[in-house]
Amino acid sequence: QLTLVESGGGLVQPGESLRLSCEASSWTADYAPVAWFRQAPGKEREGVSCISRIYGTTVSADSVKDRFTISRDNAKKMVYLQMNNLSPEDTGVYYCAYGRLDATCRNSPPKVSEYNRWGRGTQVTVSS
Repeated sequence: QLTLVESGGGLVQPGESLRLSCEASSWTADYAPVAWFRQAPGKEREGVSCISRIYGTTVSADSVKDRFTISRDNAKKMVYLQMNNLSPEDTGVYYCAYGRLDATCRNSPPKVSEYNRWGRGTQVTVSS
């Protein structure tokens, strides 16, 4: 059974950077993408970035596309989220997720409904 474990969260000041990591216990043989989501207190979970494991193509939400970069290392079964120039609005729990068989990563940020395997999340707090 596939499991996902996130790490790298923490408390940083505005303008600083963090790199989140997501380790998968296994890689499936399908084309399902992997994505990062986040959930701020009192808000719905939102898609941040996704990446195609096969092609390496990525899509990010408008709110982060100039600051966050998603990447993957297939050999290590790892997905990363490099977050630069963080602001308090980026505070939340960040989740790594594995897509359903019919999920794609193109044209639009990831949607919660397209992902069915989730890590437990890692807390990111941006505060001065």
